Amino acid sequence: MIYDISMRIHEDIQVYKNKEVKKPVFKNASNHNNSSAYETKLDMNLHTGTHVDYPFHMIPEGKTSDAEILDKLMGSCKVLDFTNCEDSITKADLMKHDILENDFLLFKTKNSLSDEFLFDFVYLDREGAKYLKELKIRGVGTDGLGIERNQEDHLTHKILLGEDIVIIEGLRLKDIEPKSYEMICLPLKIQGVEASPARVILKD
Repeated sequence: MIYDISMRIHEDIQVYKNKEVKKPVFKNASNHNNSSAYETKLDMNLHTGTHVDYPFHMIPEGKTSDAEILDKLMGSCKVLDFTNCEDSITKADLMKHDILENDFLLFKTKNSLSDEFLFDFVYLDREGAKYLKELKIRGVGTDGLGIERNQEDHLTHKILLGEDIVIIEGLRLKDIEPKSYEMICLPLKIQGVEASPARVILKD
C-alpha cells in the first residue's frame, strides 16, 4: 500500500498563521486562446505545504539544499502517535516510545485532524529536540507547519539542524496508522536554498 502524506498545493492551502503573503498564486502564462499551449506560472514561498528545511533556514552559515543527502530522506521511518498532546511534544512524551539511533520519526498530532491552520498547533519543545539530538536520529517530520511555535531564538530548529537532522514540515497523517513504514521524500532540486517543497509517500 502507498500513502501520499503530502499537502496538495492550491490557492487556499493552509499556510503559517494564515498570512496571505504566504499563499501560492497561480497565474495563467498562456492559454488555448492566445497560444498553442496552456501554461501556468506559480508564485510560491518555499515553505508552503509539505517541505524540507535545510540548516541555512535558521543558521547563518548553515548548509543549503546543495548539501542535501537523499539517503537521509529515504528508508525506514516510524510514525509516532502524539494525538493526546495538547501543547508540545516533550522529552517525557518521546521517552514513551522506542527510538533508536538513525531513526526517522514522523509525529502524528492533532494538527493532522484540521484542514485549517491551528495557532496552538502541537510542536516539539527544545528539551525534546535535545533528547533526539542525543539519540542521533536521522530526521523528524511533523504534521504542523512548523517544528516549533513562537519559541525564542528558534532553538528547536537550531538544535536539530545544527546536527544535520532533517526536518520535514507540513505532513498529513490523519489516516496513517502509527507504525513503521518505508518513506520516500523527494524535495524539488532547487539550487542553494533554505527549504524545498517535497512529495512524501509511505509504503507498508
